[in-house]
Amino acid sequence: MIFLLEVMRRVKFFNIFTAALFFGLLFALPAFAQTGGIKGKVKNSSGNGIAGAEVIIRKDGKDLRSTRSDAKGNFTIGGLQKGKYNIVFDAEGFAAGALFNVEVKDGDVRDLGGGLILYLDEGSQIIVRGSVFDTNGFILPGAKVEMFVRKADGAFKKITSAYTNSEGEFGFRHPQGINAIRITAKFKGVTASKDIDIDMAAIYRTAISLNYPEKKAN
Repeated sequence: MIFLLEVMRRVKFFNIFTAALFFGLLFALPAFAQTGGIKGKVKNSSGNGIAGAEVIIRKDGKDLRSTRSDAKGNFTIGGLQKGKYNIVFDAEGFAAGALFNVEVKDGDVRDLGGGLILYLDEGSQIIVRGSVFDTNGFILPGAKVEMFVRKADGAFKKITSAYTNSEGEFGFRHPQGINAIRITAKFKGVTASKDIDIDMAAIYRTAISLNYPEKKAN
């Protein structure tokens, strides 16, 4: 400190205003250096990062800071004083999650890793569950099932596909905002479809019967 004062005394254009500004910055630096932060990753139940998830830091019932996760679900929030905080995280189509009493220390960024996991909110999802059968009423494991959604122009667009399980069952999920779904089942060259009108977020059940085995002509 004595050295700094001597240097400043010898500066030709040094004045009282410059001194006040210099010492203000000098003593403010440790305060900034002592703040901490929190980082982590918001994931779904399958372990995949959720982009655009909102993360809010709360203390004593007040929202202090917030951010959104990046394309891989990662986030960082800094500028937090030493103490314990509650973390609320949410994303469209998921039920909100929370972590309580997360401790932040001076000058340290607390890494939560992938501990922020969100689960689908079934109340805001369109869920389709169904089964595939043959002409004799037996289940068909291993049948390929595709889901299409109806667009504004009336055409159907393929969204995803899966295979029936050992019980001949399948299931799909989709966010709200559509009015019709087409389910197509395929098995060894035989195909059949069912259209489902969508009114709201709910569970829709269907069954598809395939003309298998095909009857041979006499």
